Amino acid sequence: MNLKVKLRKLKKEDLKILFDFQTDQVSNYMAAFVSKDPNNWKEFKNKWENISNHHDNIIRIILYNDEISGYISKYKLLEKPNIGYWIGRKYWGKGIATQAVKEFLKLYKNRPLQARVAFDNLASIKILEKCRFSKIGEDKYFANARKRVITEYIYELSK
Repeated sequence: MNLKVKLRKLKKEDLKILFDFQTDQVSNYMAAFVSKDPNNWKEFKNKWENISNHHDNIIRIILYNDEISGYISKYKLLEKPNIGYWIGRKYWGKGIATQAVKEFLKLYKNRPLQARVAFDNLASIKILEKCRFSKIGEDKYFANARKRVITEYIYELSK
């Protein structure tokens, strides 16, 4: 499969598109662990300013055929490096996220690297497993998008 997936640095003008992705209810349900009000632009913008200003975070925009299709990032959670990504729903099922994770892993080579995923987000679980992440545990957290506590799987890439 030869997808035209590229990663580039985040630009301020990208935020509106990422915000639009976040307001999709189906995407929120799958991500599960989202902000309390995904429709609040001011909260979203403040969150992204904090994320992008933190020196340890790495954020890349995912381009598919030169169109913004999502983002991927490395951040610290519980003192461990984690990877996270969000793909706009109209881009689901095309292999974009898998290719973006593979490209990002070439950029960020430090290991171990963790990822967390809602127990029933089968697409994201498959992406992580295709990229050689292994399930190492699970935890329970309150998922804002679902208004209840759910299981979150913890994956890790060690080599």
